[in-house]
Amino acid sequence: MAYILIADDDEMIAEMAADVLISAGHACGWVTDGAQALKLLGWRRPDLILLDQDMPGFSGSEVLRKIRSSASLYDLPVMMFTAMSGAQDEEQALYQGAQDYIRKPFDKKFLVWRVNQVLRARAERPKHRDLKDVMQESTGQYREPGRFDRPVC
Repeated sequence: MAYILIADDDEMIAEMAADVLISAGHACGWVTDGAQALKLLGWRRPDLILLDQDMPGFSGSEVLRKIRSSASLYDLPVMMFTAMSGAQDEEQALYQGAQDYIRKPFDKKFLVWRVNQVLRARAERPKHRDLKDVMQESTGQYREPGRFDRPVC
């Protein structure tokens, strides 16, 4: 079971997607705009976010950009969830850091299958680590908490 956040200004679509994902065994909630999504992400980190591209306030692209620039959310799996249908829109979403792209209206089985694929891919990766720790480790400056370097004699 995964906790999934849906950010979509169309409440009927969000509720339908939530019902489908709940029936598939996931916990789901939704918000109707980008600002609410960002506020909720400050309280709780979901396992996946389905993000509509065209919302009032912050667009899906703006929310995705904020997620990718956050030290605590940079590796959060995001699926764009939108009625835009052009190949260029899909390429742009993937370029901006989305893991996948689902077009609305959606097929129920296809939605569950794609969500499970993204969740499975994430499960095979290490658990989330703060970006500061990752950057320090990659530059050779990382020290495990409580561990001290001893001088070499």
